[in-house]
Amino acid sequence: MKEKHNLSNYQKVYKTFSFKKEEKDFWGNQEKINLVSKILDENITGKNRNKVALYWEGEDEKTKEITFFELSILTNQFGNFLKDLKVKKGDRVFFFLPRIPEIYFGFLGAIKIGAVAGTLFPAFGKQALFDRLKNSSAKILITNRELYKRVQKIEGGLPELKKVVLVENLTKKLAHFPITLKSRPMNYDDPAFMLYTSATGNTPVCGIVIPHKGFIQQHYTAKWVLDLKEDDLYWCTADPGWVTGVVYGLLAPLSLGVSQLAFEGRFSVKKWYELIEKYKVSVLYTAPTALRMLEREEKKTKDYDLSSLRHINSVGEALTSTSIKWVKKTFNLPIFDTWWQTETGAMILANYPCLKLKKGSLGKPIPGVEVSIRDDQGKKLPPNKIGNLAIKPKWPSMMMDVWKNKKRYHSYFKHGWFFSGDKASYDKDGYFYFAGREDAIIKSSGERISSFDVESSISEHKDVLEVGVIGKPDELRGEIIKAFIVLKPKIKPSQELKEEIKQHVKKDLAGHAYPKEIEFVKDLPKNRSGKIVRRILKAQELGLPLGDTSTLIKS
Repeated sequence: MKEKHNLSNYQKVYKTFSFKKEEKDFWGNQEKINLVSKILDENITGKNRNKVALYWEGEDEKTKEITFFELSILTNQFGNFLKDLKVKKGDRVFFFLPRIPEIYFGFLGAIKIGAVAGTLFPAFGKQALFDRLKNSSAKILITNRELYKRVQKIEGGLPELKKVVLVENLTKKLAHFPITLKSRPMNYDDPAFMLYTSATGNTPVCGIVIPHKGFIQQHYTAKWVLDLKEDDLYWCTADPGWVTGVVYGLLAPLSLGVSQLAFEGRFSVKKWYELIEKYKVSVLYTAPTALRMLEREEKKTKDYDLSSLRHINSVGEALTSTSIKWVKKTFNLPIFDTWWQTETGAMILANYPCLKLKKGSLGKPIPGVEVSIRDDQGKKLPPNKIGNLAIKPKWPSMMMDVWKNKKRYHSYFKHGWFFSGDKASYDKDGYFYFAGREDAIIKSSGERISSFDVESSISEHKDVLEVGVIGKPDELRGEIIKAFIVLKPKIKPSQELKEEIKQHVKKDLAGHAYPKEIEFVKDLPKNRSGKIVRRILKAQELGLPLGDTSTLIKS
């Protein structure tokens, strides 16, 4: 079993680090850059040349091992293939694929020639696909035969889509292209990739563009927060269709010379434990939803040797104290929460191996980034007051644009700060605490109540597995709290249990912050990154239109 955490120099780095000072060393004082040169070109000239970069296991249990040198060759051949298709600097190349090796070397190959790479989640239906491909004006789409059936239904409405490439034909095609390719020099602010985030309001899609210069922050946060070392076997469970799967499941770990695991198949408690045991996974980056699903079948942990695990991080939604306790009990390890968004391009708040963990905290800002809690007028709020979670521009990985939507881009910036859309607070020691999205703050009888605080309290009840909380309009109080609760297996719903949960919240949180209404449900609406979608709960409760449901997990 690997030693736990090397804490050396973290505190010193945290106090003294500046991205401006480090940029020259990181990029080698170059006037032009390309992030793929930091990922592959530097690795294949040293000791990692023949080291396995990617351990891949397919849904049918087929396996592949791809070394850094082999990954570089495939990346170069794919880049040359795109150049043969007349792909130029700035053209959008999108990947609509399951978690297979082609999405890894293809994404890198597109960026290496100066194109803008993008991914589409493989569960997207035809409307979600059409909106994103139309908005991005994608020139090339890489997919497979099965997924292409969905593309065919919309292809006629995409005149700028010049070529659809099926991966089943790719191996033979790439064999005809050179194995060497020089990275195209790019300006620091040139776009490297674009990813679509959840739509709001009247905006059907929102394409977030991240520049090449952002890679310095992606690289360092993988090193500091994920605590990656060269002898680790790392597994980021996020799909490459989303930002976590791209930044921390494709790009950053490779630049650190770390071997990583990619699994094509669907979630299964048994399979996940088999993979951790088989590949001796030492660092895991996953989501609270996955942890709760593992907890449902916690007895299975006894059947596997999971002792290789030494460090676990979480992302997607704030961790509840129940999940924290379960991880500690099951793996004898702490779990380190992180906070960031597609728009931030990399981690912003995190718990570090060197810092004391505080219950429910997202941790502290990463070195070189300033985070603050501001009111709607931009005034800084004191400790323990809920306000807007704001970031001082311009951190390196900050989005450079919202594709074809300048109005949306500028809407994020107010009073000299980037307003994230999340509500949070901080304590006297500088630790930050998530309170919810802007629409997740419940205003009842003049009090501002965090839906996340209520959910955290309810989740600590011994019979509760998952919970989603909304504010429901009320003539007397403005809003009341309603909780939708998934009970643990074999627990029967009853009126007595509802009252017991209400009393638990009153004692644990506050007398005014308990749910006036409770509804037991079989499951909760979640998006593909595992977050509970409260707006769907609210829309269903009030009989309102559901809005964009393209990113929801179909139950």
